[in-house]
Amino acid sequence: MIVVDLLRIISALIAIVGSTMLIPLATAFFCGEMEALPSFAIPMISSWILFGIGALIFKRRKILLNIRTTFVVVALAWIFTSLFGMIPFCIGGYIPGFTDAFFESVSGFSTTGSTILNDIESLPKSINLWRCQTHWLGGMGIVALTVALLPLLGVGGFQLIKAETTGPEKSKVTAKITTTAKILWFIYLVLTLVETVLLKIFGMSFIDALSHAFSTLGTGGFSTMNSSVGSFNSLGIDIVITVFMFLAGVNFSLYYYLVVGKIQDIRENSEFKAYIGICVIVSLLLTFCIMPIYGSFGRALRYAAFQTGAIITTSGFATADYTTWPYTAQFLIFLLFFIGGCSGSTGGGIKVIRWVIMGKQVSNEIKKILHPHGVFSIRLNNNPGRKDIVFNVAAFLTVYIILIMATTFVGCLGNLDLTTALTGAISMVGNVGPAFEKLGPSQNFGWLPGFVKWWYCFAMLAGRLELYTMIIFFMPAYWKK
Repeated sequence: MIVVDLLRIISALIAIVGSTMLIPLATAFFCGEMEALPSFAIPMISSWILFGIGALIFKRRKILLNIRTTFVVVALAWIFTSLFGMIPFCIGGYIPGFTDAFFESVSGFSTTGSTILNDIESLPKSINLWRCQTHWLGGMGIVALTVALLPLLGVGGFQLIKAETTGPEKSKVTAKITTTAKILWFIYLVLTLVETVLLKIFGMSFIDALSHAFSTLGTGGFSTMNSSVGSFNSLGIDIVITVFMFLAGVNFSLYYYLVVGKIQDIRENSEFKAYIGICVIVSLLLTFCIMPIYGSFGRALRYAAFQTGAIITTSGFATADYTTWPYTAQFLIFLLFFIGGCSGSTGGGIKVIRWVIMGKQVSNEIKKILHPHGVFSIRLNNNPGRKDIVFNVAAFLTVYIILIMATTFVGCLGNLDLTTALTGAISMVGNVGPAFEKLGPSQNFGWLPGFVKWWYCFAMLAGRLELYTMIIFFMPAYWKK
């Protein structure tokens, strides 16, 4: 029955993702891109047929999942979704190679934003929209979307979302997980629509505005332009995307608290306060570092704030090539690669809350040295934190570093220089997108050897699913009864 349940969940998920292809399909039709219509119509209709067949064959019953099968379901869900998402690239021949098409799809759904394409602007608008839409679907979580729209998962729904959600602590906003998923997706949709309207007002076409809103709220980084957001050379567009990158990096539960009037919970949120502080401090430091290049404080702040938001939230957009900035500025950018957005956001990376926890623990260790008989505990959100959370974070950081080292080694095997291999590894595991040297913001990933791309696909998925969901299958303990 486990196989049957797995097939039901995967077919439902694929059908939902396939249904969202109506958006690029309509775009292709209204933009006169008739050659692109089969790229979306074929996979969309096929997903409906498969789901319909599965619904007729398998009895409708609630699916109850244990811990082991939860990891299998979520891992396979993301792998099959990435395989399904590459079909539009392959049917039209826009990305002819299987490896490259899969890499682009994984990069999209994992919200990494690294591309193998050289000339993005030559693609049909509908294909570029689909690339950006994969960010949007993967940002909030494709499993969460399935739980919200098709609540057939019973008590296993929360376990599935826990395996997909970011951050060391997973909780429900409301009593029912389906209600929680619907609320978070509704907030996500509203923010996307608002940004789309604002970008349209500041000069983007509707398709470009929607595409960049998808990428921004999903903290992905795919653009419809070869030079990313910098191609538009618009102060208004830069400000809008900077603001919404910041918003996308916030824990979405806080938006629910804002709506229901729990302002005190927002004010006391330790991670949110740290997130604001990091963004402001790094933006100002970067501004002073690059002021000699841009000539004025205001102009330097524009580029510094944008790049700060792009890297800390792992959006990966660019309005300038930061590898040409002074070394002090590059160092600050490099530090942001290790931080990431808030837990419960669409951002990747280690997450701000983990650094908050480790910082508080370091402070406690220093206090213990000064006061050997004192008792000190970590306080989060003005409440005592769980004692085991420090061990949870320490273990996560250890696995995170090990995966970065392994990914760096694979890059070196692919003849990448050490700087490119290391920063590329940090970017892949953290779902950032650009890196340094040969993988900088003005470069692409198309030239990499095939085996490096496949490992990068694994690293991107592992990073998006908080490591354990993908790595656990390599642990002997998982296979022991």
